[in-house]
Amino acid sequence: MDGLDMTLPLRAIAVFDVVARCCSLTKAAAELYVTPSAVSQQIHALELHLGTTLFKKAGRGVALTEAGERYHELISADVQRIHEATQRIRGFRSRDTLTVRTTPTLGNKWLLPRLHRFLDANPDVELRLNATTEPTDFSREAVDVEIRHGEGQWPGMFVEGLALERFIPVCAPSYAQEGSLEANELVHHRLIHSVKAQLQWPQWMTECGLPATGDWSRLLFDRSHMAIDAAVDGLGVALESHLMMWRELGDGRLVCPVRNAPVFELTTQWIVCPFDHLRKAKVQQFLDWLRQERQLWQAQFT
Repeated sequence: MDGLDMTLPLRAIAVFDVVARCCSLTKAAAELYVTPSAVSQQIHALELHLGTTLFKKAGRGVALTEAGERYHELISADVQRIHEATQRIRGFRSRDTLTVRTTPTLGNKWLLPRLHRFLDANPDVELRLNATTEPTDFSREAVDVEIRHGEGQWPGMFVEGLALERFIPVCAPSYAQEGSLEANELVHHRLIHSVKAQLQWPQWMTECGLPATGDWSRLLFDRSHMAIDAAVDGLGVALESHLMMWRELGDGRLVCPVRNAPVFELTTQWIVCPFDHLRKAKVQQFLDWLRQERQLWQAQFT
């Protein structure tokens, strides 16, 4: 470290730049919100550091000496860049963007109603939420963590089930009252299908001892949130996860019309990311929050 000056007077250099622009100690002091005496002290300190005089009196103000002009030419652009960089970082407020990918239904039905608690607890994290059914290619996409629909088999990745879900037939109470139907009566009603769901009506019918196929009246959707909304609107009976329709069940917009309906429990939503992403503080903050929300949700529906 020989020859490296570790006492570079950065404050004095910044003050010098302002005085050089203003050609006045008084104006520079007003811009810097300090006294003219404080400005004079900083200039004197810099002159001592450089071993040369930087200013001379000029009427009521000051003017740069030849050495001062040369010095200002050399540093003014760098001082401006430092100023701009400082303003950018100050405006950024040290926010760290967390990019989360999730399935549209989970994002809309379960995640969004809870996000305010994560944002309130982590004000320095800027959240970006992408909703898609396409799995993330973490080697090519700037995604920190994903909540992925599937069976949980992704070797080489960190994988944790979000929750154990219960699948039940549901409809609007205006369509059929809770517990008002036997399982075999459903074949006479319109059945709402979410075609990408892991549990389908044929499996449910088989569990009830009914034929897995039939001349059913069907309404098909490729998104579970659309199937849930269709059931709320009285269009038929849907077979969905209570993880996705907890609000509709809680406020009575949906009920289970089948007496003694068989219980199907599956985990279909998984927290997924590369193991090295777990070292990111923002990812750990999000995962800790997800686990807390899971506990709150499970306690509510136990």
